[in-house]
Amino acid sequence: MARRLLSIWFPRLASDTSLRARPVEGPFALTHRSGNADHLHCLNPAASARGLSRGMALADARAICPDLATRIADLAREAAALASLRRWAGRYAPMVANDGVDGLIADISGVPHLFGGEAGLRDDLKARLERAGLQAASAIAGTRGAAYALARHGGGIIADGRLAEGIGHLPVAALRVDHNTADALARVGLSRIADLAHLPRAPLARRFGTGLVLRLDQALGAQAEPVAATPDAPHFGVRMTLPEPIGQQSDVMAGLSRLLDRLCAKLARHRMGARRVRLELRRVDRGTVQIEIGLARPMHDPVRIAALFTKGVGEVDSGFGIDALRLTAPLTESLAPEQIGGGPTIRHEDAMADLLSSIGNRIGFDRVLRLLPATSLIPERSFLLAPAAYSISEPLPPRAGPIRPIILFPPEPATAISGTPPASFRWRRMRFTTLRATGPERIAPEWWFDDPAWRSGLRDYWRIETREGPRLWLFTTPQKQKWDGANGRQDWSVQGEFA
Repeated sequence: MARRLLSIWFPRLASDTSLRARPVEGPFALTHRSGNADHLHCLNPAASARGLSRGMALADARAICPDLATRIADLAREAAALASLRRWAGRYAPMVANDGVDGLIADISGVPHLFGGEAGLRDDLKARLERAGLQAASAIAGTRGAAYALARHGGGIIADGRLAEGIGHLPVAALRVDHNTADALARVGLSRIADLAHLPRAPLARRFGTGLVLRLDQALGAQAEPVAATPDAPHFGVRMTLPEPIGQQSDVMAGLSRLLDRLCAKLARHRMGARRVRLELRRVDRGTVQIEIGLARPMHDPVRIAALFTKGVGEVDSGFGIDALRLTAPLTESLAPEQIGGGPTIRHEDAMADLLSSIGNRIGFDRVLRLLPATSLIPERSFLLAPAAYSISEPLPPRAGPIRPIILFPPEPATAISGTPPASFRWRRMRFTTLRATGPERIAPEWWFDDPAWRSGLRDYWRIETREGPRLWLFTTPQKQKWDGANGRQDWSVQGEFA
């Protein structure tokens, strides 16, 4: 059986996809920013008819066509649309792969007779894409290079064994070579594929590179070029249809438990863990109730995940009954292998993750914070606040020198009598008498940060043990100490409290 390949080209995939969601009358283009200017990324036929072309600067395009409607290109959405089309094209071939960012290649060997021949297959493909509002061109040939070239230059069918005749009239650029190579060939009078087909390969490779010879031989069938379809990403979702409606919480939890066993088994096979799990309950009246939970760390333990659904399931209004359940994991992460021996005891990390998951689902994961160390000598910048569910705890770095207070707060003024350190002072409407003092520790501001609180300059910190009990962290600035000393008073501030 001869090998037959189908190439499908979508010249306006991005604009067609955008216009399906929000139609626009008249010239339309998607723009993409490159460098310091916006350029046209994809145009509709009306914009092309006005003389605009892909890659043109947006400012030049508006000068030619003032009524041009534009939107910002979404490259991720364009890639997702092509992925959807690749899955849809599986109705024509068992193996379909992406061919660049705007095309597909499918191995249809042994398939065309199901559609009444190759011409019938192309007609069915064209009709279905037109109904979907997508412009496309297709070609069928015995090699990937020939099908690619013909699809982008009018389309058609090349009979088996007639590759050289079928693509000989096409320009050299159809061989998937770069523009510089195509221009160099045109300057010596080699503008068509037929001009290259019978030339010796060694002189061509020496003058124009081995890439040209490879593409030429692949298009003519002298070199093999496989069609390797990338596997689809696994879909982590399971569903259950019930013969009779249910409504009690215990019944819903029992169904959820069965779904979780299947979902977690699939996650475990792919070494993935769920970060978000969504349960959809379909009622008899066709209404849908959705419950979604987040997880502080990726996991595939059905028992621990089920416990987080208890509150949400208890609040569900089942109406006249629930007849279908669907469970998905829309957000997953890779999970490293873990040691499973040593008994069923829960590790400290798992218990902490369960606590963070329970709290985060109630008040929001962004509100559960943890402290992380930061490389700074400034007390206010010696730590970072980060969401506990999206960060990893870090041990305190080894540090030599004076210890730091266990409680740190913004500087609060303290009224002190002259003396360094002060013999007594008032803070928070209470009077304290110094029993022991350790210091000073001088900390200089970080000049690369403009911190208003440190514009006064150096600070001298003292560790004060008071007769009343509290052990406080006080500081004063040397500049203010000299200036206020004549009045017998100094400006002190309290910034922390030791254990």
